[in-house]
Amino acid sequence: MIETANIITAVAVLLFLCAAWSDFRFWKIPNAVVLTLIALYALSAALKLTTTEQAGGALGQMVAQDTGATLFSSAGTGGDIGAGLLLFVLGFGLWSFKLFGAGDAKLFLPVGLFVGWNGMLPFAVFLLIGGIAVIFALKLPMPMQLAHFSVVMRIEEIRATRKIPYGVIMVFATIASLALRYGKA
Repeated sequence: MIETANIITAVAVLLFLCAAWSDFRFWKIPNAVVLTLIALYALSAALKLTTTEQAGGALGQMVAQDTGATLFSSAGTGGDIGAGLLLFVLGFGLWSFKLFGAGDAKLFLPVGLFVGWNGMLPFAVFLLIGGIAVIFALKLPMPMQLAHFSVVMRIEEIRATRKIPYGVIMVFATIASLALRYGKA
């Protein structure tokens, strides 16, 4: 089970990085990446439930009478689903006020699923740090020696249009939160 969870997490990290690169490069996050991340989480949750040693505990967390125990348990999927839905609603609200792109709002659902309720605080802190770092990085002048690199040209384009690819910041906050979550295990 631990090996399967590590493989699923590694594939999820690669998919998150694919979403970040796509957002950085084209200001678009493909629906296929978001749907694959959701399916990957569903596979992970199903594997948790079918494992004989954890089936009783995880199933018990899903149908617990105590909502707090369901949300704040690291063993159950209730907290992960709650975090995903909360972030998705937040992203949808930001999108409806034209503060976020639709891809960023959609990406919040798998981010919440993988980070989970217990990882929401570290995710928020890493998101804040990443946002501040990007703001400062966009204010700094680029050295002329680097001006011919395509990444630097893209950064200059982002600076000129003032459209920030928030998916990049979200992905790096997610990866840092996942490193904290799975580094403890």
